[in-house]
Amino acid sequence: MATEQRDLPNIILCGTPGTGKTTLAEQLADASELEHLCMGTIVKEHHLHFGFDEKWQTYDVDEEKVLDYLEPRLIKGGCIVDWHTCGIFPEELIDLAIVLRTDHSKLWERLEARGYSLHKIQENNEAEIMQVCLEEVRESFDLKMIVELESNSTDDMESNLTRILQWIDAWKEDHVN
Repeated sequence: MATEQRDLPNIILCGTPGTGKTTLAEQLADASELEHLCMGTIVKEHHLHFGFDEKWQTYDVDEEKVLDYLEPRLIKGGCIVDWHTCGIFPEELIDLAIVLRTDHSKLWERLEARGYSLHKIQENNEAEIMQVCLEEVRESFDLKMIVELESNSTDDMESNLTRILQWIDAWKEDHVN
């Protein structure tokens, strides 16, 4: 895969459902030149799946189609990939991998408010407690490019936004001629 010099970085923002990925990604997109790619929406709208899994109330994602769809955008740069998982993305196309973490009691409340089934709430809370998303990121990317951020409150979200915007500015200074 040929990569070209990018003018803007690619960030993957992952974590258990309910940790605030989409909210933070939207805020980042509004405050920067980066484009928010909400993978849940993209998978549905572009039929990048094998079908709907009734048990888990989610789409069975076709990872090959996802990569085919995203690769040209990631090569150009300037993307915020908002998804609970990250293992399919080539490391050379991602500049920063952020894992949002939320206290499981707050996460439970957020998922309940979304109307998730008890089974799905329990499964997601267990994943958060067991640090499933964090471990996947650690297996997929160099540790120097991973940031773990708390996402329990509005103050956390504001602090995270500021921190990431500062990182984007520093990345641009280091990478753009």
